[in-house]
Amino acid sequence: MSTAPRRLHPALAFGHDLVAVLVFCAVGRASHQEEATFAGYLMTVWPFALALAVATAIVLATRRLRPETFAAGGIVWIVTVALGMILRAVSGQGTALPFVIVATITLAVFFSVWRLVILIARRAQARRADQV
Repeated sequence: MSTAPRRLHPALAFGHDLVAVLVFCAVGRASHQEEATFAGYLMTVWPFALALAVATAIVLATRRLRPETFAAGGIVWIVTVALGMILRAVSGQGTALPFVIVATITLAVFFSVWRLVILIARRAQARRADQV
C-alpha cells in the first residue's frame, strides 16, 4: 500500500483558487462601498477569474506540478495578478499602484492558505503512517 499523498484533482484546486478570487473581489468592492449589484461584481471578478483560468491551464500544461503545491500556487498567483491587471487596464478598470499592491499581497495569502492546510494535513498523515 502506497503512503504517497494523492494528487488533488485540478478542478478542486481551481475551485479553491476561484473562491479566493471571489472573496478578494467581494471584500474589495465592499471596502470601497461599491454598488452591490451582480453586474458590478461580475465586472470586478471577470479579469481575475479569466486570468486564474489561464494560470491554471499553464500549471496543468506543465504536467510536472501538482496543483496543490506552493510552486504551482506561485505560478497561479503571478499569472493571475499580472494578467488580471492587464485585463482590468484594457477594459478601462482601475490599476492604481495601491490596488496592485493590495491585490498582489492578498491573493498571495489567499492562494497560499489552502495549500498550507493541505501541506500540514499531509505531514500529519505521514507521521501517523510512520507510527504504524
